[in-house]
Amino acid sequence: MPAHEVIVSTPAEKLALSLEVLNTLQSDGRRVFQSRELSRVHRERLLEHGFLETAIKGWLISSNPNTQPGDTTPWFSSFWEFLSRYCDHRFGDEWHLSPPLSLDLHAEKSEIPTQVVLNSVHAQNNRLTLPYGTSLFGVKLSSPAPEADLMMLRGLRVFRPEAALVRVTEAYYRHSSTEAEVVLTAIEEPSELLRRLLEGGHSTVAGRLAGALRRVRRADAADEILSTMRATGHDVRESDPFDNDRPMTPVRHSPAPPLTRRLERLWASGRQAVLDHFPPPPEVLQAPDAYLATIDDIYEHDAYHSLSIEGYRVSPELIQRVASGDWDRSGDANRADKDALSARGYFQAFALVRDSVARAYGQNDPSFVRAAHRDWYRELFAPSVVAGLIEASDLAGYRNNAVFLRGSRHMPPRWTLLRYAMPAVFDLIDEEPHPAVRAILVHWLMGYVHPFPDGNGRIARFAMNALFATVGYPWTVIRVQDRARYLDTLEQASVGGDLGPFVVFIAEQMHWSASRTT
Repeated sequence: MPAHEVIVSTPAEKLALSLEVLNTLQSDGRRVFQSRELSRVHRERLLEHGFLETAIKGWLISSNPNTQPGDTTPWFSSFWEFLSRYCDHRFGDEWHLSPPLSLDLHAEKSEIPTQVVLNSVHAQNNRLTLPYGTSLFGVKLSSPAPEADLMMLRGLRVFRPEAALVRVTEAYYRHSSTEAEVVLTAIEEPSELLRRLLEGGHSTVAGRLAGALRRVRRADAADEILSTMRATGHDVRESDPFDNDRPMTPVRHSPAPPLTRRLERLWASGRQAVLDHFPPPPEVLQAPDAYLATIDDIYEHDAYHSLSIEGYRVSPELIQRVASGDWDRSGDANRADKDALSARGYFQAFALVRDSVARAYGQNDPSFVRAAHRDWYRELFAPSVVAGLIEASDLAGYRNNAVFLRGSRHMPPRWTLLRYAMPAVFDLIDEEPHPAVRAILVHWLMGYVHPFPDGNGRIARFAMNALFATVGYPWTVIRVQDRARYLDTLEQASVGGDLGPFVVFIAEQMHWSASRTT
C-alpha cells in the first residue's frame, strides 16, 4: 500500500471525506452544483445525510441536515444562483431575463417569482418545472437583444432600466405599479430613454412614458420626451398608464437608491390599511404609573410568547427564575443553556424598552426608536456573548451577510443596502403623523428589511409596542398559538402586498392583551 494512501473505514470518516469535497466546491460561496461535479459515492452520501438536495435532474443545492421535509428555505435561498448557473450552462451568454422581471429586480423587488420568463435565441418556448411551485419559461427570440440594452445585475443578465421601460406593456404599470414607480423615479434624466424611443420610432410608448413620468412627479423628464419626439416629427399623445385611483409617493429623496424609494412606496401603500382597519388611540390616557404597571403585569406573558414564537423552549417558571436572578448558566452550551440565556437577554432588553416607554409615554413622539433599537438588540444577546455562545463582534451593528426567512418567498434586502434602508425606515417613522401607522408599519418593515443577524422579530415587536405607548395603546402580545397566522399575514404583506390581514391580526392580539391586564 502506498505510504500516502488514506484508509477510510468508518461511516463518520467516509462522511467527513465527502464533506471535504463539498467544502471545496463551496469555498467561493457557491450553493448550486451540477451533479457531475461530485463522484457518485460522494453525491449519494451527501444527499443521504441532508447536506445536498436535488433541484432538478443533474443539479444539486446546498442544504442542512436539520432541514425538515417540505422546507422551502434551501431552494429559495439558492434560487437566483441556480437560475444564473443553469441558464449559463443551457444558453451560454445568449440569454436574458424578460423586460418585466428586469424592472422588478432593478426596483429591488424581494420576492421569489413563481415563474421566471427568460428570452434567448436558443429557447424553445417551453416550461421547466422547478421545486415548490416555481418554474422557468424560455421564450424563443428570432434575434438577440442589442448588447447595449443589457447588463449584469447580481449575476443575472437583465435589460437596462431604460431598455426595459421601452419594452414593457401598459399592463405592467397596473399590476407592478410599485416597481414601475421606483424605477421611473430613479432615472436621473431621460436621454437614454429618448435615444431608444427615437431609434425605434416608438410614438405610443413615448406618450405612455411621458404620462407615467408626470404621474410620479417627473414633469421635467415628461416634457423633455414630448418636446423632443414632436420636434422630430412624431405624433405623441400623452397617456397615464397607472391606475387613476392610485396615489403616488411624495418625492422625498433626490436621487434615492431604489430600495429607499421602494420602502417609501410600501409605507405609502400600507398606511391606508392601518387607517381602515385599526382602532383609534385611547381618548383618555392612563396615569403613567398605571400604564407602566400594566406592562409589568404582562411581562411574563410577553416573554413566554415572544420567545416561543422564535423557537426557544421557555416556560413561565424559567421566566420567573430569570427575572429573579435565580438562573444557572454553568456547564456546556446545550439547548437548555441557550433557552435560559435567551430568556435572560429578553428580560434585560425588556427592561430597556420599559425605560424608553416611561420617557415616551403620552408624548406622541417616535424619534427615540432610531437610537434605542440598537440598545435593545445589544441587550438581547449580551448574556450569550458573556457565555461565549456568540462573538462580541456580532453586536457591532447590522448584519454583514445574507439572511433567508424559513418558508418565505420574501428575500430580505442585501446587507450592503442596510445603510440606506434603515435611515429611510426611521425617517418614515419620524414623519408619519398617525401613531398606529408608525407602530404597525415599523413592525412589518423591520421584518421586511431584517437588519440584524438574529432577533429581528423580537426587536420588531419591541418597536411596535414602544410606539403604541406614545399615545397609550395597550402593550400587545403576539401569542405563540397564533404563530402560523402571524407569519402568514406578514407573508401576505411582504409578498402579496396586502397589509390588511396583518393589521386586523394585530388589532385582535391587542384586544386579547388588554383583557389580560384589566
